[in-house]
Amino acid sequence: MKMKTRLHIFVFSLVTSLFLSCGNADDDVNFDLNPDGDLGIGKPVDDCLNLGENDLVLSIQDKFTTLPGKVSIFFRVSDAQGNPVSGLTANQFTIYEQGRNDECFNTISTSESFARISPNSQIFSNNTLLVLDLSNSVLSSSLTELKSASLSFINNVMPTTTQESFKMAIYWFDGEDKLHLLQPLTAVKDELTLAVEGITQDISNDPSTDLYGAVIKSTNIAEDLLDDARANATISAASIVIFTDGTDQASRYSERDALQKVQNADLNISFFTIGLGAEIDAEVLGEIGRTFSVFAGNKEQLEATFNDISFRVSERANSYYLFEYCTPKRDGSGVNNLAIQVTDGSRQGSVQTEFNATGFTGGCQ
Repeated sequence: MKMKTRLHIFVFSLVTSLFLSCGNADDDVNFDLNPDGDLGIGKPVDDCLNLGENDLVLSIQDKFTTLPGKVSIFFRVSDAQGNPVSGLTANQFTIYEQGRNDECFNTISTSESFARISPNSQIFSNNTLLVLDLSNSVLSSSLTELKSASLSFINNVMPTTTQESFKMAIYWFDGEDKLHLLQPLTAVKDELTLAVEGITQDISNDPSTDLYGAVIKSTNIAEDLLDDARANATISAASIVIFTDGTDQASRYSERDALQKVQNADLNISFFTIGLGAEIDAEVLGEIGRTFSVFAGNKEQLEATFNDISFRVSERANSYYLFEYCTPKRDGSGVNNLAIQVTDGSRQGSVQTEFNATGFTGGCQ
């Protein structure tokens, strides 16, 4: 790895929609999408390519080059509403390069450049933090349903076979100024299952709810995981899934601080929230769950809501791609512009970035 570039974040779209269903009927379940599209460290493609409007968003998370001439781009793909797009293959991508002597971009053959979507397990880790509200209201009235829903979530999110690149940890909170660890980060599904099954009604000694503290602390943990991964030359993404049946009662931290923590968090962290019952603040939970929020009117709907979130967590994890190709640019070319276009049926999207070809020579694998 010769170069690792971090550019400023260019955000071209931030759309938040929140619709709260009325009443508290047995079928009162509401699924709300909070799309948060961005270009990561990329930017819109130059008009000279005339690629048209984007139906898909390519958000570059990282990029690097490897001698003698390989360019690697790590990114995720979503549609214009923020929904993740998974299952793309190398032949759906078109590469365009622009050197210092080119008026516009030239198309690079994907076959001649050995373009490929590479297995990312060696350089990519995906971590999920399941954060459960175990305050008195949950323990006394909906613990059985929460445990069943959590087990379903684990089964849906974790791969069938153990993969070290996919891990999950479970935390819980009550009114104490502490985010309690129920199960450390693990790739073993059975360890997660046993941890949830072991939750009992007497696990908590503080009946209050420190929701904002849980948001802040879980975000700190996720950011530390990303930092540790980068220190080990690994690209990482994290998902924080927070369940609660009420509002913050402990008042240890402010709503403003919790929301700012989410808003300023690393773009590689996805935030999901699950709300239960009539006492939640749907607007606040919608802002905390900047990626996706779901609300259930009663405990019988918990498993359905957890299943919906688990689907979206899995889809987002599988919408990350490591795209690699061998560039014809050589030593002396310096900084070159790069554009990637993806086509998926009638939809297309593109993003532009740059790379430095200094030191590049012939040959690439």
